[in-house]
Amino acid sequence: QVLQVMQQTIEADYRRWQDFDKSARTAAHSAQGVIELMPVADAHDYAFKYVNGHPGNPSLGLPTVMAFGALADVATGMPRFVGELTLTTALRTAATSAMAARHLARADCRSMALIGNGSQSEFQALAFMSLLGIKELRCFDTDPAASQKLLRNLQPFLAQFGATARIANSAQQAVQ
Repeated sequence: QVLQVMQQTIEADYRRWQDFDKSARTAAHSAQGVIELMPVADAHDYAFKYVNGHPGNPSLGLPTVMAFGALADVATGMPRFVGELTLTTALRTAATSAMAARHLARADCRSMALIGNGSQSEFQALAFMSLLGIKELRCFDTDPAASQKLLRNLQPFLAQFGATARIANSAQQAVQ
């Protein structure tokens, strides 16, 4: 499973945090959003990710978040990978969240509140159901259409994980 392998790889990298040459992300902010360059390296690999966040993009028919990146050999500088990373970013975010929850949440927890039901919430729900055994999702967004879309998109997966999902009327109701 992709999410499980990602979660394990991310956790292994956190365990060797000291091995990375980490630089702060460089951000270019504008009235429309932000574009960030995120570099990281260890003794063998250099990588960067370019990612944006432009909340108005959907009205232009574009995704809010898009990403691409590169991976190079430190010893030679030879690029080994250049690729589109939008989907990878969504999966990595969900796998990282599930990894953190595995360490921080109660082991017997089977319910989850999803507050903010944009496209990333679908990835979060799938990661928490598949990696942590979440069986009940309570979803809230200030935009009711976002919650409806989330439930529609999750419908094929709920039975697979033996889970249920419902829309809450408020963030407070979602977390109760």
